[in-house]
Amino acid sequence: MTDAARRAAMALLVGLGLAGCGSGAPGPAGNHAQAQLEASARIGDVIVRVNAVPTASLGEAVARQYGIERSNRTIMLLVGVRRDDGNGNETALPARVAAVATDLLGKRQQPAMREVRSGEFIDYVGTASVIAPDTLRFDIDITVEGGPAMELHFNRDFFPDRP
Repeated sequence: MTDAARRAAMALLVGLGLAGCGSGAPGPAGNHAQAQLEASARIGDVIVRVNAVPTASLGEAVARQYGIERSNRTIMLLVGVRRDDGNGNETALPARVAAVATDLLGKRQQPAMREVRSGEFIDYVGTASVIAPDTLRFDIDITVEGGPAMELHFNRDFFPDRP
């Protein structure tokens, strides 16, 4: 299979597999339940994990680690790119990550994705605005140094905090 065919197949599979992520109403925990949702994709031994969470639900230490200001109107997009050695061990991979977040009205934002290192791990972090309730569609392009290019597409619902 050619690289272009592999990328097209991966984009289709990921789009279909992740289309429903976050589509249900939050449970009793409210926005905290959304923090548990993670989208992931794999090409060969490369795994990409993506999460989008309201920054208000982040603990102070986590917000500080990622350099994020906590707010009810901001979400954090977190992307991790890892190589799986087949034995359950993962190694962080450098990558170029670009993202677009689009709300239900079609307003597009391009979160500036920046690299954050924590020990041996590398994450890519960006923020986008949201006025809940809303649904954001994320289109993420990941290019692994010396490896495959991937496109991930998924939706995430955001709800206002409930008392």
